[in-house]
Amino acid sequence: MTEHRLNAILLVATAGALAAGGVAWIMQAFVVADLCWAAGTAAAVVPAVAWVLGDLRHGRAGVDLIAVLALGGALAVGEYLAGALIALMLATGRTLEATAGRRAARDLRALLERAPRTARRRMGQDVREVPLAAVSVGDLLVVGPGETVPVDGRVESAAAVLDESALTGESLHVGRDRGDRVRSGAVNVGAAFDLRAEATEQDSTYAEIVRLARRAGAEAAPVVRLADRYAAWFLPLTVAAAGLTWLFSGSAVQAVAVLVVATPCPLLLAAPVAIVSGLSRASRAGVVIRDGGALESLGRARTVLLDKTGTLTTGRPRVIDIVAAPGHQPSDVLRLAASVDRFSPHVLARAIVDEALSRGVTLASPERMGEEPGRGASGTVEGQRITVGAYSTPARPGWARAAENRAALDNAAVAWLTVDGVLVGALLLRDPLRTDAPRTVRRLRSAGFERLLMLTGDRTGPAREVAAVLGLDGVRTEQTPADKAAAVRAESGSAVTVMVGDGVNDAPALAAADVGVAMGARGSTACSGTADVVLTTDRVDRLADAAEIAVRARRIAVQSALGGMVLSLVAMAVAAVGLLPPAAGALLQEGIDVAVILNALRALRPYAPDRAAVGPATEQLIHRFAAEHDDLRSTLEAVRNAADQLSGGPQPAALEAVRAVDRLLTERLLPHEHAEEQQLYPALAAPLGGPEATATMSRAHAEIDRLSRRIATHLAIVPEGGTLAPQQLDDLRACLYGLYTVLRLHFVQEEENYFTLAPETAPRP
Repeated sequence: MTEHRLNAILLVATAGALAAGGVAWIMQAFVVADLCWAAGTAAAVVPAVAWVLGDLRHGRAGVDLIAVLALGGALAVGEYLAGALIALMLATGRTLEATAGRRAARDLRALLERAPRTARRRMGQDVREVPLAAVSVGDLLVVGPGETVPVDGRVESAAAVLDESALTGESLHVGRDRGDRVRSGAVNVGAAFDLRAEATEQDSTYAEIVRLARRAGAEAAPVVRLADRYAAWFLPLTVAAAGLTWLFSGSAVQAVAVLVVATPCPLLLAAPVAIVSGLSRASRAGVVIRDGGALESLGRARTVLLDKTGTLTTGRPRVIDIVAAPGHQPSDVLRLAASVDRFSPHVLARAIVDEALSRGVTLASPERMGEEPGRGASGTVEGQRITVGAYSTPARPGWARAAENRAALDNAAVAWLTVDGVLVGALLLRDPLRTDAPRTVRRLRSAGFERLLMLTGDRTGPAREVAAVLGLDGVRTEQTPADKAAAVRAESGSAVTVMVGDGVNDAPALAAADVGVAMGARGSTACSGTADVVLTTDRVDRLADAAEIAVRARRIAVQSALGGMVLSLVAMAVAAVGLLPPAAGALLQEGIDVAVILNALRALRPYAPDRAAVGPATEQLIHRFAAEHDDLRSTLEAVRNAADQLSGGPQPAALEAVRAVDRLLTERLLPHEHAEEQQLYPALAAPLGGPEATATMSRAHAEIDRLSRRIATHLAIVPEGGTLAPQQLDDLRACLYGLYTVLRLHFVQEEENYFTLAPETAPRP
């Protein structure tokens, strides 16, 4: 017979006995009433003794022993009504705790129940259902409407529409085009599509999540063991209080009353309810925590060590600037470079091609392609021999030396472009900061983390820049996996430590930490396998969510255990002086237990004080303006390039560059800024706490307008057919550089503070 059924039978028996005795007492059949209440009391003694023996077999002397003493004492002194009330309290407490536990674990069970067990494999025109374990890498699978994606793979046919809420915690459906990667566990909410398997069942994303979910709650969390330690002193204290009451009062009834109000059987079970509720709450937010111990440790942690690449940065290089030689345009440099790199597997080549495609550049088809490791790619485009990559000739023109200096200042890599052997352009690439990283760091600070460090195998320059921007407490660079693990162990000696990473090289450090956190959306299986916490979406701010949930769950667990015992101690004192009879004490203790368990269930409620809630309409606005930021990056480059050209004096080319900037400002940038001011900022006022929240950003809009008008005024005073006057150059160059700086800062602030409020928004910095 299951524990759930036993609890139900006990609840019915004790409630029936109490009710029957009450009816008999009303009919003045007092003997029958006592017999009913005594029967109800006796019915609870047997399971209570079994629970005590079970605790003793596991080396614990829990508070169930107090229940046995109270029940036995009630029978011994003839307080049958009190005994029946204790029995009912014991039964309802067990039932309530079990129900609360089932409710708290509902989301974790849902993960297990959704796990796919079969897949439909396509062989030519034949489609057969096969066990999931039979799927191999390279198999072509069919995912029908409403089905769960069985393994990780790529969309092979038409676009797919997926519900990834089980993985990410986000309810919005996402589209995946042909060739896009899809993770197992997502649900197909559109038409059927073909999937090319890229992993087996055991190596897929959802399988790892299921493995973690199976272990969730399996081990006792330290806070639960803390409750057991409370019981270790609460039990002898209760027995001593009851004994002293009997000794000094001479009343066994008063001693039983003390035992009755000290019967917190479900009381200390509130701690595991709070912990499991925290696990459930975290799973809804796209965070899978291995067990209650990991949640409790995360709630006590005070030091966080973070990997850089893929954790604080995007992990994917991006083009941050394009420099063209005099007589050439940045757009032409990008088009030629991307045309040659379109078939290269190099990570920088992929970044160049992605940049060109995002700007809507039409790529040419190269001929006679070649690639030299460490040097770059080459090919013939439109009859010209193009190379993209390293350029070793020491003699470089002035513009190229300026590009090198800019790359050094920005800690960027340089891909040089030559046309028929002549150097004509440079593309600067860097792994940019994640837009959600600054907000995450602030939220980690507010969650109680006192020390935030970065561990990275990268060079000192880029790493220190990231640490400075985020305000981290320290950075260790050029770290090997062994170095990272050693650093984690050193930090663990002074505080509970969390390590966050996403690659195979982070696995030793994650294993060494008190709590290892893996970026599971793109991280390696080795990384996820050694982690205590897996972020199932590629958003580092989920770490802050998990930390806040863990802190709150632990606080509620300790609050429930301590608060309940304090109330019991007060009631014991009242009972010891004879002011609380056993029956009334049993009712009071029942109320305390129920209240404490309900308090523990508060850990299930959403809690994200730092995250503004935005509606669907506002989310659409955020997505729209984030996309416009991507489109306007070329405008920022044009502003800076025009300022650079003014350094050569009032030449016609410089004037034309400034005029091109003025057109871009008038036709593209200023309409974007005005639309933000009129549409986006009013929509964000409510979730951010009022219009004052966007006042600083509105002031930036005003400065952008002012500088744009000043540039237009400079152009207006140039005579027709004339050129810029020498006395205009300094002010105009200052306006352009100032506008570039204000725009770049303004864009970053909007992306970090506003655009991260919408899920699945990842604007480029």
